[in-house]
Amino acid sequence: MRYYDELSEKLSQWIKEQILEAGCKGAVVGLSGGIDSAVTAVLCKQAFPDSTLGLIMPCYSSPEDSEDAELVADKFGIEVETVDLNQTFDILYAELEDDDRAEDNMAVANIKPRLRMTVLYYYAANLNRLVVGTDNRSELEVGYFTKHGDGGVDIAPLGNLVKTEVRQLAKYLEIPERIITKPPTAGLWSDQTDEAELGITYEELDRYILTGEAEPEVKERIENLVAQNEHKLGYPPTPEF
Repeated sequence: MRYYDELSEKLSQWIKEQILEAGCKGAVVGLSGGIDSAVTAVLCKQAFPDSTLGLIMPCYSSPEDSEDAELVADKFGIEVETVDLNQTFDILYAELEDDDRAEDNMAVANIKPRLRMTVLYYYAANLNRLVVGTDNRSELEVGYFTKHGDGGVDIAPLGNLVKTEVRQLAKYLEIPERIITKPPTAGLWSDQTDEAELGITYEELDRYILTGEAEPEVKERIENLVAQNEHKLGYPPTPEF
């Protein structure tokens, strides 16, 4: 586990350097109850023991997600605030023209991470801190995040680690086992899981990212995801004239 010991130290130091270079005093991170946010929050706590804030932001989410977020915060002594976004979501949605409130309507579902992004930046601005993102390399490679939602962050310390590497780092950090083993989800709707939405497993995706090897149908699916989400993967296009 020496590799992950060194990796943990390097990532915590990188977070500290990035935040201090920006003239800020600490970190704000969304605690979703998932493995990526747990690892990110613990690394931030190592970097800024007295100025790391975890935000729990339920928005028609599973109660278990908030419980798991609290579990991580309690175990590692992370300061937390809970901002319930249910009513905020309802008020905003009531003002929109589309009355088809299908739970799995992506336009509707993406309101949730964008509301959370707004809350994260509110706290970060008030506290003179940076918003630390939780996206990993697997998600970033194929654009599996909500534009201006969970993709709206200042730094992404897990951005060079595929999901399987994040799991190994989580084990080293002693993240609670139930968080490590539960199916990854963005919490966009009931019973939503990342792998069902991606159409492939993280193991398949990670293998392709790290080795370039995959079954033909897996490779095709990954290439389609990249093409579909290309607009998320860089700065907005601007004219050359």
